[in-house]
Amino acid sequence: MAVLNKIGIIGGGISGLAAAKQLSHHHPVVFEATDSLGGVWKHCSFKSTKLQTPRCDYEFSDFPWPQRDNSSFPSHIEILEYLYSYAKHFDLLKLVKFNSKVVEVRFVGDRDNPIPKYGGGCLLMAGNPVWEVAVQTDQSETIQWYGFEFLVICTGKYGDVPKIPEFGNNKGPEVFKGQVLHTLDYSKLDKEASTQLLQGKKVVVIGYKKSAIDLAVECAEANQGAEGQACTMVIRTLHWTVPHYWIWGLPFYLFYSTRLSQFPHQRPNQGPLRTLLCHLLSPVRKGVSRIIESYLAWKLPLDKYGLKPNHPFEEDYASCQMAILPENFFSEADKGKIKFKRIEASSSKWWFGEGGVEFEDNTKLEADVVILATGYDGKKKLKAILPDPFRSLIDFPSGIMPLYRGTIHPFIPNMAFVGFIESVSNLHTAELRCKWLGGLIDEQFKLPSVEKMLHQTFQEMELMKTTTRFYKRSCISTFSIHHSDQISQDMMMASN
Repeated sequence: MAVLNKIGIIGGGISGLAAAKQLSHHHPVVFEATDSLGGVWKHCSFKSTKLQTPRCDYEFSDFPWPQRDNSSFPSHIEILEYLYSYAKHFDLLKLVKFNSKVVEVRFVGDRDNPIPKYGGGCLLMAGNPVWEVAVQTDQSETIQWYGFEFLVICTGKYGDVPKIPEFGNNKGPEVFKGQVLHTLDYSKLDKEASTQLLQGKKVVVIGYKKSAIDLAVECAEANQGAEGQACTMVIRTLHWTVPHYWIWGLPFYLFYSTRLSQFPHQRPNQGPLRTLLCHLLSPVRKGVSRIIESYLAWKLPLDKYGLKPNHPFEEDYASCQMAILPENFFSEADKGKIKFKRIEASSSKWWFGEGGVEFEDNTKLEADVVILATGYDGKKKLKAILPDPFRSLIDFPSGIMPLYRGTIHPFIPNMAFVGFIESVSNLHTAELRCKWLGGLIDEQFKLPSVEKMLHQTFQEMELMKTTTRFYKRSCISTFSIHHSDQISQDMMMASN
């Protein structure tokens, strides 16, 4: 028989910690599949991985960094120390069940009418289990079931399930004579093992996002000297990269992270007057993007290496894909330790041969090691635990999961999702959404009808689709302040 609890939280990363803190008065049970907190900062980081924002922009509102004025970007080790300090300070560790992997989630609510009828409150079956969770501990065969009135999913979009490209017959990793691994596998190696993997080897990295860039630098650093080999990055889609957080002498946040800078950008559910204003101010918005592009083209050798994207900088920012370069990235490229192979994402294909990677233009790259920096399949990870009929509800034609206030799926009862709709600072957003969720569960305010929630989420989806071609990343960066205002307004109305 399942042990009944009020709230269960799946995942011990930043979102799981934020949820545990804001819901701590309910004594939630936090299931963490590994022996450590931290999520991607623990299990998907390399030795060189650093935060992409200043530390003062990545801290809990009630727990500042010990040296928050330090302008350097903290390493993943520093972030883990900060998260553990936060958990200890607020006595959250007692809520966490480590090495407890959720292998199944079962709906035990109203099976005849599983779709919630919101508008009259959040908890549909207060005092009764709505979800049962099967947990496997320490890789044992024993399964323990827990019952919950409310479940918070904090597994996130990254880690655990790598996204692997599909290949034709006899064109996959099985024909390659060298070693193939994903960045998830690489992140599990210690410093000695990673150096041994890269040193003196011809390495090909597939990808050009943050993990791929960090990996290329680590490869270059492991191959210094005459005996060292070059690392080649295979790039299908170019993205804008920035060298630091200053643009033409101004801090980056002034361009996109203030009320004034976000004013020209469209918002969901805006009225006709604001739509007209945004149209009239579109030259300003485009001009800001061009100012940043001009700085990056001047500061970085993008034309020299054919790395200048054809799309505006704004589209990468709007999809949370802006990556900050390691200081020595282009200096290693100048030394020939990092090379680039461009292929068109829409048409050109690549595959494995015995000696490396082959392309449609009949060129080949010799390789001893091929590392796939091809991202993660967050939806597949989520589907692995969600039961029918809810599993199919996370797939919408737009590719974006509809989450009201970035948290509640209108068709899934007594369940919240934290960490699936991104912002520039996911920690800040996760904390605010969890505060909102706490008020919702405590019945300080009520959800609107399913129809109203769907209208709001569809407006946000359409806005993402019109803002960037990379809208499936589900990012709210260009209207993040408006999003925070909406959440804060809900909570303020409750307090009044």
